Amino acid sequence: MDYASGENELKNWIIAETGFNPDYLGKCEAMMALGNGYLGLRSATEESYVGEVRNLFVAGTFNRFDEYEVTELPNGADITRMDIRINGKRFSLENGKIRKYKRMLNLKTGELTRHIRWVSPRGEELEFVFRRFVSLNNLHCIGMRAEITAMNQDMEVSIESGINGQLTNTGVQHFHEGEKRIFEKKYLQLIQTTTQSKIDFVVNTVHQYRVDGKEVDGEPKMVIDRRKVVLIQDIKLNRGQKLVVEKISNVYTSRDKEYDHGDYSLEVLRKDALFNLKSECKKGYEGLLQESIKKWEEVWEKYSICIDSLQDFDQLAIRFAHYHLVIMTPAHDHRMGIGAKGLSGEGYKGHSFWDTEIYILPFFTYTDPQIARKLLEYRYHTIDGARKKAKENGYEGAMYPWESAWKDDGEVTPVWGAVDIVTGKATKIWSGFIEKHISSDIAFALWQYYMITGDEDFMEKYGYEMLFEIAKFWASCLEWSEEKKEYHINDVIGPDEYKEHVNNNAFTNYMAHWTISKAIDYYHVVKEKKPEVYGRLNVLLGLDEAYRHWISKVDKIYLPQPRQEDLVIPQDDTYLQKEIIDLTEYKNQKHVGSIFRDYNLEQVNNIQVSKQADTLILFYLLENLFTKDIKRANWNYYEPKTLHDSSLSLSIHSILACDLDDLELAYSLFERAARIDLGPNMKSSDHGIHAAALGGIWQGVVCGFGGVRMLNGELRIDPKLPKEWSRLEFPIEWRGNRLHIVVTKDKEKQRLYITRMSNHDNAQAITLEVRGRKYTFKERLMVNL
Repeated sequence: MDYASGENELKNWIIAETGFNPDYLGKCEAMMALGNGYLGLRSATEESYVGEVRNLFVAGTFNRFDEYEVTELPNGADITRMDIRINGKRFSLENGKIRKYKRMLNLKTGELTRHIRWVSPRGEELEFVFRRFVSLNNLHCIGMRAEITAMNQDMEVSIESGINGQLTNTGVQHFHEGEKRIFEKKYLQLIQTTTQSKIDFVVNTVHQYRVDGKEVDGEPKMVIDRRKVVLIQDIKLNRGQKLVVEKISNVYTSRDKEYDHGDYSLEVLRKDALFNLKSECKKGYEGLLQESIKKWEEVWEKYSICIDSLQDFDQLAIRFAHYHLVIMTPAHDHRMGIGAKGLSGEGYKGHSFWDTEIYILPFFTYTDPQIARKLLEYRYHTIDGARKKAKENGYEGAMYPWESAWKDDGEVTPVWGAVDIVTGKATKIWSGFIEKHISSDIAFALWQYYMITGDEDFMEKYGYEMLFEIAKFWASCLEWSEEKKEYHINDVIGPDEYKEHVNNNAFTNYMAHWTISKAIDYYHVVKEKKPEVYGRLNVLLGLDEAYRHWISKVDKIYLPQPRQEDLVIPQDDTYLQKEIIDLTEYKNQKHVGSIFRDYNLEQVNNIQVSKQADTLILFYLLENLFTKDIKRANWNYYEPKTLHDSSLSLSIHSILACDLDDLELAYSLFERAARIDLGPNMKSSDHGIHAAALGGIWQGVVCGFGGVRMLNGELRIDPKLPKEWSRLEFPIEWRGNRLHIVVTKDKEKQRLYITRMSNHDNAQAITLEVRGRKYTFKERLMVNL
């Protein structure tokens, strides 16, 4: 991998692969994935190799293979494969000699290119240039272009290309056979329907062949096979001639918002899709690409972060994070969430976790609140499933699924996972049963959104109802301890998933207490100031009775306190009594999860070792509740015992290290977080990129080094640049105002500049806190730090 290929205006915009290795296909397939939030296309090569993973996902199109498996995003038909034959022999980089190879993803334009100079085993020398993009302008459109030049002799080139529906999700076929059709010997169409959810996919593609700019004569051979429709085009290339193949494709589904209604007609869908293809292909690859690039220009203008660093990689890393955050997020539709692997791989089956609310959503809340609102509306649309889960488990209110898919699916966490090295059996996944903190994570995220945006309409339509239902759930979870005269939360998993079936996980208890406390506060708000909202929710939720329960219980919830001897807050009732072992080997591991080569989960459960930040996350989300001494003491205790086996962990630790003024450590952790996907581990991203880690990188820059926080509804900016950085620029949204933040450092002296970009004639002054002092400004503010 090469991260320094970009020059001049493309400096720190290019992710490059400089050598071909068939053993490491997954790295670039995922890292260089293309998408637009509606569809995601994994970047497998045009030619096929053993071990490749070809994925095309459309957001929200979940299907359950059978009653024994959970729902997942189905892998749609492949339109990227091109079987190329040179004088009858298949082109493959595993044969012959590679004289030149470079594959590049341009983050700025969203275009993937691959440049190859290759000599076949028989001596034919060719130059290939492959290009590809997924349009940000037309969400359905995929463009491909291949240039093949005969370098040293005349040759016969044959290209087989079309639509291949023979793919599966690691062996699971989610589609019926489907209908295949070729129109006008040119336009290819495949209709697929999912087996259980009955979603129609319509995939179309068209090719154009030119040699030295002249359209190729001769009709292609048409082939329809099982789940497959292709064209085979034979072309004679003289020495020095260049063949250009353009392939434009599109994908539509019956779940698309404009077709998901009672009057839906497959015939209308397929006609619309084919009409769109015929219209778009007239623009050609370059025309469609330029339309997409214009949309990317708008993206970079809105989200751009500039870092002046001694390490160019830092600038590339935040752009990489921005790129994937854009292409993974279904900004077009509030019925859908973000998968833990985005749309770049089959990992976690496309399901949404707490990753969205705690790690990804802050990016959108602070930079694009309209998208943040849609993501929260998705959680509102799943509230009936959360109510159902609560009822099935004997609780009230809304118990949100640990893993969510389509809005009506409810809990979709698989029950069985990796091997238990002691028993040889599959390990049971308890998260879907007892990892309850996600409900509070959603409550916190909607409150954070409300505080930053002031969006009363959202709260009245969705937010209050969600908050009250989650508070009802927590109140019904509490178990009274007669011995201690307090309420406990028992048999849970906290963020540290290496500790199962624990009582009084500190993170869970504090967040449950916070949720109920906030519900009490907002009960008074709606009752006193929003009578219509109060009346509706009181009828729907039994709000008055729920309030009485909250008031009677909230002050009696057990909140683990710092121990007198060392200020350490017990992660749960038994963590501090568990065995302590030497974790050096696992802290220095090259591959996450190496501890499971020596222990099974039951054994790990009895060791003082953590998968990821747990108690420490409280010091970020609820930081005002704890003193710096308490934060430092718990850092010193828990961080050495944390293996960072979750990609969510490093960014949180980096931010906390900033808060503790250990900027050298904070920067080291930030670098490690940025290299989860971009680093040297060539197998790290095989199942897809790490979506939450990418949101964490943004938070590390803006909330860590940039010092941006919302505390009790007020804005605080307390930047702390690492020694490697001399300047940091980023935008944030605050209560409808676009703010441009610049932090500079010169000889260890730092300055903060804030400019209000959105000017309104009657705009109110903005008040914020910087280094413990309050400042008020209307247009600009400069503070010496």
